[in-house]
Amino acid sequence: MKKMTLIFGALILAAGTAAAQPAPPEIAFDSVNFARLPDNMYLGEAAGVAVNSKGHVFVFQRGNTSGPAYGAAAAQLLEFDADGNYVREIGRNLYAWSFAHSVRVDRDDNIWVADKGSDMVVKFSPAGKVLMTFGRKAEASDEGAHPLEHPRPPLPPINGQFRQVTDMAWDKAGNTYVSDGYINSRVAKYDPDGNFLMSFGEPGSGPGQLNTPHSIAIDAQDNVYVADRGNGRIQVFGTDGKLRRIITIAVPAPADARPVIGNMPDPNATTKTQLPNSPWTLCITPGPTQYLYTSDSFPGRIYKLSLDGKVLGVIGGGGRTLKKFGWIHALACPSENTLYAAELLNWRVQKLTLHPK
Repeated sequence: MKKMTLIFGALILAAGTAAAQPAPPEIAFDSVNFARLPDNMYLGEAAGVAVNSKGHVFVFQRGNTSGPAYGAAAAQLLEFDADGNYVREIGRNLYAWSFAHSVRVDRDDNIWVADKGSDMVVKFSPAGKVLMTFGRKAEASDEGAHPLEHPRPPLPPINGQFRQVTDMAWDKAGNTYVSDGYINSRVAKYDPDGNFLMSFGEPGSGPGQLNTPHSIAIDAQDNVYVADRGNGRIQVFGTDGKLRRIITIAVPAPADARPVIGNMPDPNATTKTQLPNSPWTLCITPGPTQYLYTSDSFPGRIYKLSLDGKVLGVIGGGGRTLKKFGWIHALACPSENTLYAAELLNWRVQKLTLHPK
């Protein structure tokens, strides 16, 4: 009965969040193309962005490719200073590099990356030394080695391994939560020493189930926010893996909005990845009053939310020029009014300075 009550309450909350939102204001902002690279060095798809305590910015990008056109190794971790000047490359020729997905910085300025292609998470020290690895890359010597398949129903997850991992976050006790993303559709939890503790979530569309958990963040009260992208919602869990609430954004797309790439999304699509308001990203600001930022691929906006799910404002829209966005794949929000947006389609990181009324 207790479980049924939790699920029923979550459904009511989700429905109320989606239906009761007034039209949010457009937030004015300035934008610059942030990352300045040396001559003859280029960004590819900017998949991840993070900021440390010194204001240095880390970009995990799908550049420096090698191999055939299909299945090329595409991952490179770059550091920039607070003014956007190139500082260094971290982990050059690292064994885990395959297909960049996300980068995060923990409270001790350690740098973490999730590589979707190698199914690995790697922890670096602030100096760029490998401290810990999670998961395991498929062996190149295996007979018939090939990209992971997507069987239906999915194969059962294996503790300590990932299938197309996407992101990571930490609670106050230093435990790590990994969104294990495209195939397993779960969250794996590890203690500070790297020991596997538990996982929660499973493939599906019901409360507590996940369809491509694409990004993850944790607030100061240890609420775990998961961007349930394929289901078009944000689910909030406790550190015990129990569902606490569901956030659904319901801001209509502008009538003249068009995708930056691809056809107009089908509003009746089973998977909601390309639909308006479907969260690709999550970041939570520091400070006594925290805010949640997320973004969608179409119409390509950033949304500012209170932690209870109220949309406080929207930012930008899809496009190729500055102040427009082409598939934001990651956000970093070191303060309420400073954002970094890593874009796949436009091969760049924009620094946004917000001017809310």
